[in-house]
This record gives sequence, C-alpha cells and structure tokens, in this order.
Amino acid sequence: MKLTFLGAARQVTGSKHLIETRHGKRILLDCGLYQGKGLETDAMNRDPGVDPASIDHIILTHAHIDHSGLIPFFYKNGFRGSVICTHATRDLCSIMLPDSAHIQEQDIVWFNKKRQRQGLPPVPPLYSEKDARACLELFIGVAYNRKFYIDNNIKVKFTNSGHMLGSGVVTIELDEFGTMTRIGYTGDIGRPGNYLLQAPQAFPHCDILITESTYGDRLHEAREAAEKRLLEIVNYTCLDKQGKLIIPSFAIGRAQEIVFLLNNFYNQGLLPKIPVYVDSPLAVNATNIFRMHLDEMNQHVAEVLESDPDPFGFNALHYINNVEESKRLNNLNEPAIIISASGMAEAGRIKHHLANNIDNPKNSILFVGYCAPSTLGARIQEKPDEISIFGIPHKLRAEIFSIDAFSGHADYQEMGDYLECQNKEKLRRVFLVHGETKAAEHYAGWLSDRNFKNIAIPERGESFAMD
Repeated sequence: MKLTFLGAARQVTGSKHLIETRHGKRILLDCGLYQGKGLETDAMNRDPGVDPASIDHIILTHAHIDHSGLIPFFYKNGFRGSVICTHATRDLCSIMLPDSAHIQEQDIVWFNKKRQRQGLPPVPPLYSEKDARACLELFIGVAYNRKFYIDNNIKVKFTNSGHMLGSGVVTIELDEFGTMTRIGYTGDIGRPGNYLLQAPQAFPHCDILITESTYGDRLHEAREAAEKRLLEIVNYTCLDKQGKLIIPSFAIGRAQEIVFLLNNFYNQGLLPKIPVYVDSPLAVNATNIFRMHLDEMNQHVAEVLESDPDPFGFNALHYINNVEESKRLNNLNEPAIIISASGMAEAGRIKHHLANNIDNPKNSILFVGYCAPSTLGARIQEKPDEISIFGIPHKLRAEIFSIDAFSGHADYQEMGDYLECQNKEKLRRVFLVHGETKAAEHYAGWLSDRNFKNIAIPERGESFAMD
C-alpha cells in the first residue's frame, strides 16, 4: 500500500489523501477545495495531482467545502466511482456542492477580469451546477458504527467525530493478500463541549493514523467565557454604539450554533430587542437539514427541545433567502445582527455586507471560526488601515473581534485527549495534515511528549510506502 498526500499538507484547506492498494484500488480520502489564495488557489484546484478518472472510491469525512468541494470537478473530469459518507453528509452535500458551483460561476467573472489585467487568458469555472448535481448520484450514505464492504478486501466504518453534522472518523480495514492494515483518518476533530452535537466518539484502534492539526499550537478559551463575550459584543455594538454586528459564519454548523445561542439568550430575556438576520440561503437550507437529524444532537439540545420546539428560530430572527431582501439590508440604519456566509469571508453575501459596513465605526465585525492565511477574513483580522473587497479599497473603521472558542475544531489539548483512545505502542505511523507548518510542528512535539511515535508532517505530493 502507498499513501500520497495531495492536499491539506502543511496547510489547512484542500484535503485529499490517496491510498493505492496492492490489489490496484485507488481510494481518495476527502476531495476538498483549496481556499484563499486567488490565482494560486485556482491553479492548485485545477491540478489535483491525480487523474480523477483513475479513482475508484472517495471516502468523505464530512461536507465542508475544503473536504468535499472538488468532487464535482472530479466528476466533470471522468470520476465515476462511489462517494462513501454518512447519511447527513450526503444530505448536506446535496445543498453545499450546488451552492459552491453557483459561487464559482459568479466569481469567475471577476476572476477572469483579474487574469486579463495580468495578461492571462480567461478560464471556465472549475465546475457547473449541473456537474455538482450530477455527482450526487455517486454518493452512498452509511450509518455510524456500521461496517460498509467496498469489496472482499476493504471495509469502511464511520465513527462520530463531533466536528459538524454527519462528520466521521474513517476506519479502513485493508486486507492485502492476507496482511491486514487498519488506517484511521480523523478528518476534522470536533470539540467535547459542542453546543449542538454529541461529543467525539472513540474510534477503533488503527495501525496508521492520519489526523488534523489546525489548532496544533493554540488552546481555546472556555465556552462559558465565549458565551459571555458574545453577549457583551452584541450589547456593545447594538445598544452602546447603535450599530450593526456583522458575523461571517460558515453556513453549516457555525451559523446554527450562533443562532442556537442567540435563541437561548432570547428565551432568557438577555437578547436586546433588535432584529437578527441569517442572510445565507445555504444556512437556511442547512438549518432544515439539522432539524431532520436531531438524533445527532447532544443532551443539552434535547433538554431545550422539551420547552422550545424550534431551537433555531425565535420571533426576532429572520431567515433571508432572496437577493432583493439581502440587498435591502445594505440600507438598514437600525441596530441589527447579520449572520452571513462564508466564515472566511472569501465568497457569498458576507462580502457585500462587509463592503457596505466595514468603514463605519459604529459597526463591529465578529469572527467566530478559523480563517486560513491569505483569506479576506484573515486579512481583516490583521486590522490594516485599508482593505480591498471586490477589488475596491475600503477604510477599515469598524471594530474587529474574534472568539476562537466557537470553532468547530478541537485545540491541541482536546485533539490529543481524543487520540488517547488509540494504542500508542501499536501505531506504526502518525501523519499530521490539515494544519499550517508551525501549528503541525508544535502539535507533533506535544504528541511526542505524550509518547506518540513515528510522527510525520508530509509535504504536498509526498508519498509513503506502507508495506
């Protein structure tokens, strides 16, 4: 067997890890988009490092676009194998992948203008909505903790990783001519105190472990402090300054968490009497999918449901679907909270809300999740005097806040605690992916101190023979 790391190697986005078996099978763990580096990112996405038509199966840990967003591109370029994932991941991809295609079809116009200024020819979008919808026919949904037989030599099992709805650690049992190898791939690891989802569940022992390192050098503040801080920022912005609070948020998971917390504040009489807008069709549709999978929610949500039949809705909350309603928010002069995708502020309606509000000191912008380097969200958090949005410079006068504790990624202490379910003496190799080099190196050292051995931080395109 050979492992090749095609993406999310010494960086956070673009997850793609190739397994080539001695029986001739080619299995891709995740198939994600690179995000946040403009022309460079586009080139990396168009060169995935493998012929899509040669892949037999894609095993998908969860629906986030940096893990799933290149599947339609693979389909467009000849992939016709199966995409194996959990039921909820399949449901979420049914709305997320067409949405990703729609954004690309819109953004390619601006992108090609930029290429033209640099003397480069225009390019088509990576894929179309038609490609995104067609690839969904290849998806196979699998329940948690049930073995799925790809063939007589390969079995797959998903264990709840608690990162987002439907996310799962993948355990692969690979029989190569009588030699059994168990490969574990965590994808992204959730936090033990998630507001909505059940805590990550221990997964079976593996011989080879591939695991994330996004927050490999950082610790999150306590959840209770984060809730208090959120309410303070709401009151400060909307009551003291009489401004708007703009929250860039991932449409899947983070948006629902923030709405759930605001719903709790509302039920407790703590939320100011201001309108709250969720301006993301994707978030609206995703919230409906969350309602379909309440069995994956934690005990706290179950208790809230006893007195509140809809934890994702309250009187002051407005879900925005159409473009005209979204545009009307630009002329809103009263205090309000606007939650909009995407979390890294790289695409979607959030860019318009930032462009229309970032130069007003009455307003605040609150980041509630990880922003990869070079993304608009990361650049705003550096607090420059001026920021370019849609190629137009804007004075940055709004106040900038961030609360890392809302991240769906575990910090290095939480990740390490989670990996204690593994037998360290029997782990042959540990590969750290999905993290910037600095974070991965710190995490590798920390894991070594806890007696994890044979840890590697692969480069993009690097291969390892595991015979």
